[in-house]
Amino acid sequence: MARASILDRRFGLEVQAARLTPELKRGRNKLAATVVLGHAIKHIYNSGFQVILLPEIKIGLGLSATELGWIAASRQSTGWFTTMGAGYAADRFSNRASLMLGLSLSLMGVSYFIAGSAHNFWMMLGAMLLVGIGPSIYHPPAIGALSRRFPDRRGFALSLHVAGGSTGEVLGPLVTAGALAVLVWQDVLRAGLFPALLGALLIWSMMRGVPSTQVAAQSSAEYFRSITKLLRNGAMLTLVGVTVLRSMGQSSVAIFLPVYLREDLEYSAARVAIYLSMAQVIGIGAQPVMGMLSDRFGRKAVIVPSMFGMGLLFAALRYADPGPQLILTIIAMGAFMYSLHALFIASALDVAGGQLHSTVVSMIYGASFLGILAPVLAGLVADRYGTENAFLFAGALVFLSAVLILFVRLPRTATQVAGDGH
Repeated sequence: MARASILDRRFGLEVQAARLTPELKRGRNKLAATVVLGHAIKHIYNSGFQVILLPEIKIGLGLSATELGWIAASRQSTGWFTTMGAGYAADRFSNRASLMLGLSLSLMGVSYFIAGSAHNFWMMLGAMLLVGIGPSIYHPPAIGALSRRFPDRRGFALSLHVAGGSTGEVLGPLVTAGALAVLVWQDVLRAGLFPALLGALLIWSMMRGVPSTQVAAQSSAEYFRSITKLLRNGAMLTLVGVTVLRSMGQSSVAIFLPVYLREDLEYSAARVAIYLSMAQVIGIGAQPVMGMLSDRFGRKAVIVPSMFGMGLLFAALRYADPGPQLILTIIAMGAFMYSLHALFIASALDVAGGQLHSTVVSMIYGASFLGILAPVLAGLVADRYGTENAFLFAGALVFLSAVLILFVRLPRTATQVAGDGH
């Protein structure tokens, strides 16, 4: 028991599960509902674009798989810088979360509107630089606020947030495919401006009604000293590195699975939307369960087998016959793809011990963006060896990240530590 307590202090773990203050409890359910709703709105746009519109853009502009990879990498590159900046702003000015979330959704709508005017590869490449900005502002203030309010149920709260995103992932392809039945892809992008602005206004107004729990603002010098200390933590650095590899594999599948279904198998846009939405339905149910299990039994107990399972499923896409085998493989993938991201963020927040919540979130999301060349590499594989072999590339990356996480020593969760006291 003493040894476990020393380890928890060394990692700076919060152990306040049984001592939640009235300030933390006040309004936290409304906060969770607002953040989840905003995340769903954001992913309606992201998934509709990635699953349905990207293959149409590839066909409409006559792009190669490698050029499509560069377009995806362009979007991710600005996302990294925006995410890191949002983490800094959200930690220093936590009472401005409502403004940041509203700004995120507004910029998302504006950038997609601009992308709707692109007529060639170079114009779309430039437009994607703008598209990466808006969505990347959302996560640091949103997840940072949840982490501060739910130190006792962090894995569960973050999984609810991700489940909101998965709900958007279900709706996005279906809504976009429906719009594509009556509009060309350029008009679909432009028409998304006004719903995004309405969603931004809704989330901004709801967040303003949540009681603020602003933390004491650090000076810039203090903030960067805290960052330097955090970056010296071996567990944190390993989590960042593993996140890079995992996200490289995941983004490769996310970009090229819709292309494989649309071009190689010649499925309609509506059929692609249904298949990939079915995967997200499974994820909506799996994510809170995995979050609760990680709170109770520890993050690694859930992360490690899930990572190996996801890598196996990615590789299985290469060999699954079109029909029931392929459908079941895609559906099973949905249980892991977004759930794991929430658990990595929860693990990093545990390691950070309740300091710099939003910045820690931005580090994990930023690590995901560091894999910006993964779609390009997967595109090169697809152009030379066939799209289906890009899935083997993705599976190998996830397997490697699963092996590395075995060697990370993570602190116990607040729920585990609280249970030791009984």
